[in-house]
Amino acid sequence: MAHGSTDPRSAAAVSSLFDRVRARRPGLDVRLCYLDHTAPGVAEAMACLGRDGADEVVVLPTLLTAAYHSKVDLPGVLSEGGPRWPRVRYAHTLGPHPLLSAAVERRLAEAGAVPGPGTALVLAAAGSSDPEANATVGAVAEELAGRAPWREAVPAYASAASPDPGEAVAALLEGGAERVAVATYLLAPGFFADRVRERSAAAGAVVVSEALGDAEELAGVVLERYDAAAGDARARL
Repeated sequence: MAHGSTDPRSAAAVSSLFDRVRARRPGLDVRLCYLDHTAPGVAEAMACLGRDGADEVVVLPTLLTAAYHSKVDLPGVLSEGGPRWPRVRYAHTLGPHPLLSAAVERRLAEAGAVPGPGTALVLAAAGSSDPEANATVGAVAEELAGRAPWREAVPAYASAASPDPGEAVAALLEGGAERVAVATYLLAPGFFADRVRERSAAAGAVVVSEALGDAEELAGVVLERYDAAAGDARARL
């Protein structure tokens, strides 16, 4: 289950990611559904699985942090059930996970960012009304600061929390950073990724990476989350 978007680039990126998952685990029945904006929806996907004879399914919230969508929205839809829906094992969200940090570093390198004592890093996420989710992004920024010689690494949020990416870039430059690179900590391109790029560039960022998309590291996280839920009876809803 991905969030869904009115921007077709988002669904294309999610589809490419799960093509990687299928390639790494031939024979695993992998279906995509979306919480909003994009078809099929969760209920439609569950009903289809039931008609196809599935007895049990692992539902993976394809989200980078655990917040309202994974804690409330999706479990609420799944709890409603339906005729012949399969039993559900509920997996952990993708993040946090060290492989996601590796994927962030991959996208930064592809964009031309070079860690160094004069270059600060902004980790720009979607943002949430859930303080725990935002704190998770801050923890990932701290991890990235320890993995490479950035001057410092700070979180920023495209919505619902502060600072926004432009504010974070401006503060780092005013604080003495020679350059600021921005890592787009989003699963897919779309509205928020465009906002991160526009506000970061306007504030003086020298590099803004692409969304994580179909990075090989994410496919590894998906399969790890699947295996953990499939083998854990406590994951049943």
